[in-house]
Amino acid sequence: MLNRFLLFFTAIIITTNCFAQETVEKKTKLTDNVSLVYNVLASNQYTKQGLYQALFKKKTVLATGMFENDKKAGLWRFFDQKGQAMQIYDYTKKQLLFEAREDTSSSLRYFVDKQLDSTSKATKPVKIGGRYYGYLPYLNLFTIPKDLRDINNEVFSAVVELLISPYGRLADYKVHLTAVNFERTINMNINLPNEEDMIFVPATLNGEPISSRVVIRCYVTNSGHLDFD
Repeated sequence: MLNRFLLFFTAIIITTNCFAQETVEKKTKLTDNVSLVYNVLASNQYTKQGLYQALFKKKTVLATGMFENDKKAGLWRFFDQKGQAMQIYDYTKKQLLFEAREDTSSSLRYFVDKQLDSTSKATKPVKIGGRYYGYLPYLNLFTIPKDLRDINNEVFSAVVELLISPYGRLADYKVHLTAVNFERTINMNINLPNEEDMIFVPATLNGEPISSRVVIRCYVTNSGHLDFD
C-alpha cells in the first residue's frame, strides 16, 4: 500500500513538472525613474509569465502582480512614488477592489461637459493602474518636439489632457506646453501600442456614463518626456 502511494505521489510530481514552464528574469526601464523587473518564458521571451514589479528609483514598488501567458491575472496592487497604496484590481474577476481617496495635492483634475449642481451625483473616471503608475504610459509617450530640443526643458510647463468617452475609451490626447511668451498644443496619436491604455472606467453623472476630461500637471524631464508635477 505504501509503495503504491509513493508511486502515485511521484507521478503527480512528474506531471506537475511537465506543465511547469521555465522562465528567465528581465529588467528594463519604463521611464527615467521607473524600472521594470519581470519574468518571461525561456522558450519565448516576448511572453510574460510570473511575477511582475515596477519600481520607483529601484526601491519603491509602484505595481506588483502576476502574469499568466502574457496576461495580467489575479490581484494587482498599485502604489504612488511614496509607496502609498493607490489601487487594488482583480484582473481575473475584472473587479476594482480599492481606490485611494484623492485630495487637492493630486496632480490630476477631472471635468465633465455638464453643468453640475447640489443635486448632481458624479463619479470621476478611473484608470486601472492607479493615479501614478496607470498614467505613466501617456506621459512617457510624449517627446519634446525637435524644434524645441535646444531649449532648456526647465522653462516649460506641461499639461496632459485626456478625453474619455462615455464608453470608457480614450477619445483624444493632447499635451499643452507653455513658457514665457510661448504656448503650443500638441495633438498626440491615440493609437497607443497597448490596448489596455485605451480603456478607463468612465465617469458617471447621476448613475449614467458621461464623457470626461482628465488634466494632469507635468514637467518636461531631461530626456524630453513628461513626469508628474
